[in-house]
Amino acid sequence: MQKQSTRHAREPRTQAAGPRASPGDHAIGFQPAIPGDGRSTVRPCFSWLDGIVQTRGLTQCDSGPVPRGRQHASRTGYPDGGDFGAFGGRLPQNGLRFDRPIPSDGYIWWYVDALSDDGNYGLTLIAFVGSVFSPYYAWARRRSGTDPADHCAFNIALYGSRSNRWTMTERGAAQLYREPAQLSIGPSEMQWTGSALKISVNEICAPLPRRVRGNIRLVPSALCERGFHLDVNGRHEWTPFAPRARIEVALSQPALNWSGVGYFDSNSGAEPLENAFDDWTWSRASLPKSTVVLYDVTSRDALATAPVRPLALKFAANGDIERLEPPPATVLPKTGWRVARHTRADAGHAVRVVRTLEDAPFYSRSLLDTYLLGRRTPAIHESLNLNRFRSAWVKCLLPFRMPRHG
Repeated sequence: MQKQSTRHAREPRTQAAGPRASPGDHAIGFQPAIPGDGRSTVRPCFSWLDGIVQTRGLTQCDSGPVPRGRQHASRTGYPDGGDFGAFGGRLPQNGLRFDRPIPSDGYIWWYVDALSDDGNYGLTLIAFVGSVFSPYYAWARRRSGTDPADHCAFNIALYGSRSNRWTMTERGAAQLYREPAQLSIGPSEMQWTGSALKISVNEICAPLPRRVRGNIRLVPSALCERGFHLDVNGRHEWTPFAPRARIEVALSQPALNWSGVGYFDSNSGAEPLENAFDDWTWSRASLPKSTVVLYDVTSRDALATAPVRPLALKFAANGDIERLEPPPATVLPKTGWRVARHTRADAGHAVRVVRTLEDAPFYSRSLLDTYLLGRRTPAIHESLNLNRFRSAWVKCLLPFRMPRHG
């Protein structure tokens, strides 16, 4: 049967420019060193990745209160400066809500990242409906009632000696197909089988036209039913569907086959990101028996009586969720584009930027060497400056790396 596009949905985590190494980073990189880096290997830093997540039977995260009694009841936010709000909910048996409604000017995205067991490779993959960092979507929103389905994209970033590629082509609603368990954007798609996320990618990089083609399979060790509001008004939500997972990567272009530790979540919103936030940072770290996620946001809401407190969560392999006391904040070096970065780590321990994976005028993705819960661990880290993204000059730069098709 021919696929029909669906024009109802809701989205950010993304990047907006291709890889650019930051000269101030530390010397460890993916092994062997990415061409042009001229630095040493990552393997000595990441030898403890082996066996962090083992493939086990799929379980469901507890949909009740977070242990230790610190999880608030479901509601829309905390103007008093309390914790991020939890809204709960159960994962539908027929899919990951790929077809959920998205209001005009809103967004939803599904995000995957992974590091290989041998420390040689990494990837991130984001499927957007209502591409939050799209200049085309931002320009279209000057008119009222913009349909998010007219601005969708499959973003793929590969990191490693033979795989350093980045692609993000925006497409219109005619190239979008959504069902509860399936999402297709142009020639690439995601499908939820009930126990695994199967991803088929077929994209072309820009401005240099190199293809990324192949299959990815992510198997969660547990599925999380709980979502969290990121703003005081409850208009932006984050759902960590699979904080712990195993991933298998089989690409024909470039020729890559590897497996490792994976992560899968989703963000959605009823308005543009820059309407609600000045900036945010996010990170996830895989420990031997758990995954720790840290989230800090700066709200743009002038009526809020206090800032939203940082979110620090530990996800166990069996699906249990524990709210942690946020560790102390530590400042990281700014990127080449002078985007500020900070994270949180155990008191008394330094955090190193192992490598800046993405360096854009308003966004960075980094690989950190950090300490959490008493253990040294690698972490994927993001910094987002939405005040920068609002700038006209930034939007004019993005089409060179983010072409629109159709």
